[in-house]
Amino acid sequence: MLTKRLIACFDIVNGMVTKARRFQDNIDVAPAEELAERVYNEQIDELIFYDIKASAERRKIDIETVKKVAARVFIPFTVGGGIKTVADMYEVLKAGAEKISVDSMAVRDPDIIAEGAKAFGSQCIVLSTQVKRAGVSPAIPSGYEVYIDGARRATGMDALEWVKRGADLGAGEVCLNSIDNDGTCQGYDLDITGRAARMLPIPVIASGGAGLPEHLEELFTTTEAQAAIISSMLYSPRLARNFSVAELKEYLLGRKIHVRPMAASD
Repeated sequence: MLTKRLIACFDIVNGMVTKARRFQDNIDVAPAEELAERVYNEQIDELIFYDIKASAERRKIDIETVKKVAARVFIPFTVGGGIKTVADMYEVLKAGAEKISVDSMAVRDPDIIAEGAKAFGSQCIVLSTQVKRAGVSPAIPSGYEVYIDGARRATGMDALEWVKRGADLGAGEVCLNSIDNDGTCQGYDLDITGRAARMLPIPVIASGGAGLPEHLEELFTTTEAQAAIISSMLYSPRLARNFSVAELKEYLLGRKIHVRPMAASD
């Protein structure tokens, strides 16, 4: 059985981790490097970092914050936001990231996926996609539309067709984020996640909606998603109670879901 991964995701604005609901009403949580060190010490499996305003503001990623976070964590670290060229990818990898996430720029220039995969290997390229329910139509046969620029701009592109193309171009993973469920803590969108995970030959990371350990159990027992983003559960100020990584792993292991066990403390 494949080990399921738990991933902390940071939305970064001016060096601060923020938490939104459906990509709006952001609340500052903590400096990125401080929260990164905390979740690393709690034994999170991976970390994803998005400079969420970089693409919309047409600027480069906040490389100094990338460096600060990379200095505090020693786990797989994915970085995205404002990455437009292979040179940008190299700069982020040199700053300490292990993987590159492409989103809005990949929609504008899909060749960046293939170029990144050729330069650094498919295992380094994560296609991050923001999707929203749109109703089934000839243009959107899956009923889910791709959005870009921090979920501000509809593209008219079908979500499943786009992630399939991304995989064909060389992406090594897909992070599928539900705009409808984002920050709601009501559970993942199992429909689009399940369909993408069945269709794609590469791992799918589910994102958007987790609020309880039961949501992780439901995701991993009803879909083939290989990883889950659990931002709100770990640190959202909107939740009456946050969970530790240990609590979540113990819950999943107790339900026979294979996750990486906690290492013994010194």
